[in-house]
Amino acid sequence: MNDNYWRPISIDSIDPSYFPPVAMFIKSGDNYVLYKDGSRSFTRDDRQRLERSFTSFVYIRTGDMDEINTYLESHLTEILARDDIDDTTKGKILYQTSANCVIDMFESPETAANLERSRNLIKHIMSFVATSSHTYEALQAVAGHNFYIFAHSVQVTALSLLMHEKLFAVDADEMLDVGVGSLIHDYGMIFITDKILDKPDALSDVEYYKVKQHTQKGYEFLKNTGKFNEVSLTIIRHHHERFDGNGYPTGLKGDNIPRSAQIAAICDVYSALTLDRSYRKAAPHAEALQTMASEAKGGAFNPELFKSFEGIINLTKGSV
Repeated sequence: MNDNYWRPISIDSIDPSYFPPVAMFIKSGDNYVLYKDGSRSFTRDDRQRLERSFTSFVYIRTGDMDEINTYLESHLTEILARDDIDDTTKGKILYQTSANCVIDMFESPETAANLERSRNLIKHIMSFVATSSHTYEALQAVAGHNFYIFAHSVQVTALSLLMHEKLFAVDADEMLDVGVGSLIHDYGMIFITDKILDKPDALSDVEYYKVKQHTQKGYEFLKNTGKFNEVSLTIIRHHHERFDGNGYPTGLKGDNIPRSAQIAAICDVYSALTLDRSYRKAAPHAEALQTMASEAKGGAFNPELFKSFEGIINLTKGSV
């Protein structure tokens, strides 16, 4: 059965005391095997059993996700305030909830309810990245489970918010707009065929040209919905601009590139390097930064912002 039929759920995000009783499956090779049906609740014994077998994720049918999303989002404030849950687990729960929301945002970005959900989740992410010492570890929660674009979107959001929070005095409303733009910065990828996105080897010139169109197409589509302001739209359109003017779609150079887009560009590359892709495995943290440092010397990034990013991500990485 198509992997798009399934959503991975970290067992860390399942509280047996009030998780809804939906059918859960375990992946075995390319098959999904029923672990429990919807008539039985998930128990602490289930969690312990799965942990002993080194199972980190169960899988839920896509059709059951509305119920799961309602559960996670309605209990998120309570979960993040609990003293009996450590920061790493809280981060995974927040990441799981955010990834679910990104999927819905990609499907219906113009829906007011989805936009409001994303804003509420961004408030939680803002609080988490400002106070938790486990940000980096939490960012890895659902990577590599056939949801690259969504895992990547949440990573870029958290890293962009972290940089804005650490470096600039940005008011809460603008931070929300930065978060929304970061969360759906790659929305234009919906206009690119899976054949190109999943290609395991180098793209042809024509294929690469089509991929590069995602920034402008995403910007135009989302602008036409009338739901997004210029801060968010700027990130969506300009996160592939390069400081030396060799980026796209408009070839902006230096500080003509809006600051939020400069930051998104750095976070976008780091996340892309440190997540598994169809054509290569994830790079270790140190290797990713080394690659980016070389690109920065070549003019890809604002040198001061990249130096600040290195310091922030090294501190965050070193704390877990």
